[in-house]
Amino acid sequence: MIYSKRRILPMNWIDYFQACLPDMISFLEKLVRLESPSRDKQAVDACSSFLAQELSKIGFEITIHPQKEIGQILTALYPEAQTENTTLILTHIDTVWPVGKIAEMPWKIDSQNQRIYGPGVLDMKAGIVQAFFALQGLRKFKLQPKNKIILFVNSAEEIGHPSADELILQYASQSSIILCLEPALPGGALKVKRKGRLVVHLQAQGQAAHAGTPEKGVNAIEELLLQLYRLRSLRTKSITLNIGEIKGGQRANIVADQAEALLDIRFWTNKQKEKVISSLSKLSPLLPQAKINYQIVSTNPPLEQNEASRRLWLKVKQIASQMGLQLRAGRSGGGSDASLASQSGRPTLDGLGPDGEGIHSEHEHLLLSSFIQRTALLAEILLKGPL
Repeated sequence: MIYSKRRILPMNWIDYFQACLPDMISFLEKLVRLESPSRDKQAVDACSSFLAQELSKIGFEITIHPQKEIGQILTALYPEAQTENTTLILTHIDTVWPVGKIAEMPWKIDSQNQRIYGPGVLDMKAGIVQAFFALQGLRKFKLQPKNKIILFVNSAEEIGHPSADELILQYASQSSIILCLEPALPGGALKVKRKGRLVVHLQAQGQAAHAGTPEKGVNAIEELLLQLYRLRSLRTKSITLNIGEIKGGQRANIVADQAEALLDIRFWTNKQKEKVISSLSKLSPLLPQAKINYQIVSTNPPLEQNEASRRLWLKVKQIASQMGLQLRAGRSGGGSDASLASQSGRPTLDGLGPDGEGIHSEHEHLLLSSFIQRTALLAEILLKGPL
């Protein structure tokens, strides 16, 4: 890496990373051009291998966790520290975009509006660059972070995978604090809460008959619609239910004997999740001789702000204020690896990545000013060790 030769005070992180910005952008461009869709193992492995080589150059001890179905998962230990405690930094290298998407939504620096565009630039390759340069900055000025650092680079965050989940919980349970470099909410707020999610497959079974003699059959579509109407009662300010897919029947002149729906149910707390599951378990047929069944296809826990996480947020807010940065707390309806890691009970803070807009859309971009500020903030957090 090439840096400005101008002498910069080590504690003036914003000025320092402003000077480093050309190198940060160059590194980010390399990662973005190494397209890495979640389901393309070869592409993800290539991107993470490049990252592993770069991390090893600045003192990280690399561990590759080979995977059969998904790309390799990377963990990197930065062992130099003032204490034996560990800070876990969560990132992911996979994106929602297929290989070749960069031809349609090209890497672009908008100098006038101080933005960078490209597939995965915000979600979340910029977060990886933040971690790299924050630690490189500490190393340059011979400053030890308060805690040992473990950088976790997931290969399948966008799709979820049991082996990745198991590793996240393993590392989270051994950590003192957990920082997730997912992008900030639009406007820059950190994510102190996230919704949990249940994807539920609801299936109704009836009895086929000719539409001319419907009394000889049991209409599964009717049963399903009645059940869905009943489930609407779950909806509150805190619990949402979306009917994403619905299928059933064969032809207009046949009483449908099968019908199914796919539901997305979201909630802010594990208690609300238990309430939803309890309601699902009590489902019973509403039409005579009909049957109703449900299956939880996938589940993601919520990120709740426990007392330890609240203290972490307040300390990070204080550190930012001392740097002249104002932080706000916010919450997100989507999930992240931070939600899973928080189930360890360790203090967790999410949304420490840069500000921007357009996640999972073709106008995905980050704000350069935020890129600098959030890298500076991360360096200071790692140096001081908020808890």
